[in-house]
Amino acid sequence: MRISLGYELEVRGRTREVERQAFQNVIDQVVLGDRLGFDTAWFVEHHFTRGFSHSSAPDLVLAAISQLTTRIHLGLGVVLLPFQSPIRTAERVATLDVLSGGRVEFGTGRGASPLEYQAFQRPFEKSRQIWEDSLEATLDIWRADGEPISRSNEFFEIPDVAVYPRPAQVPHPPVWVASTSLEGYLAAARHGYNLLGMTMLKGIDDVAADIARYKECLADNGFDPATRRIALMIPWYVGDARDEAADAVLWYIRRQVNLVTPPDYYDARHATHRVLGQLAAGMPPEEAMATLREHLMVVVDDVEGSRKAVARIAEAGATDLILQCQVGGLRHDLVCDSMNDFMTEVMP
Repeated sequence: MRISLGYELEVRGRTREVERQAFQNVIDQVVLGDRLGFDTAWFVEHHFTRGFSHSSAPDLVLAAISQLTTRIHLGLGVVLLPFQSPIRTAERVATLDVLSGGRVEFGTGRGASPLEYQAFQRPFEKSRQIWEDSLEATLDIWRADGEPISRSNEFFEIPDVAVYPRPAQVPHPPVWVASTSLEGYLAAARHGYNLLGMTMLKGIDDVAADIARYKECLADNGFDPATRRIALMIPWYVGDARDEAADAVLWYIRRQVNLVTPPDYYDARHATHRVLGQLAAGMPPEEAMATLREHLMVVVDDVEGSRKAVARIAEAGATDLILQCQVGGLRHDLVCDSMNDFMTEVMP
């Protein structure tokens, strides 16, 4: 199993200095992760989510990181394709791939916030179609290999232009699709894309069932499931400061379910877990953490408990585990210690 890092880039505080230090901390953590052997550093894209995520320009953060690291891959997790022209997406991702020497992982998604769609003047009810069209146009640009290309769409125009630079990887970086719903898993499978998931909304058992369906759909569409990667992102702390880590995780959860839970996430099978997340702020902390840990929505544990959690995730069908070590503004030194302990003791 590949072990990676995932970042929302939370900022607990209002001052510019707190914000600046949060950015510096995650850069330092990824540099450490490069040395420790983490596979990829994934950065989300969110807009207008004060405190919860200030990662509105992940490609710029990753460009800075690319100049301080040598081997760790740089994951865009994800580029919200509906909010810009496929030309700009192709240019910016390719530039990052060139700067990093071909280390980009291209994660894509449509976003979950109606506010983002309002601000960027896109109809939320058409989000899936805009995403699919934008992704195909971006890939077509890269496949054109610098030759002029034309595409016409209700929401973008590519008027017979040659787009540069080209990605360092040929024909383009690996494509990932992020989703929290079975519908999204199957959409990714039909095109043979790698999968970015999470356990926060459903819990590990229901995610495992969706992964099995994803693999079946891959095979039904002519793709070998063994050649596709499935990553799950989970808030994770291993170490002795578990009370402090639990506080940070609960802070994070309160904001996640209020800000970025998809508004069309209505699958009745998972309503219990969704309500659990929404009510976490009002539950006694120990009760909330016990439930979240039981379903591997979060992991806050010692080395042995972390090993058992990794085994359970592997049994669910994941090939990649993305650790959110920096979660809820957890202290930088505790994050670094947890990263080190995971790679040297949990997964030596």
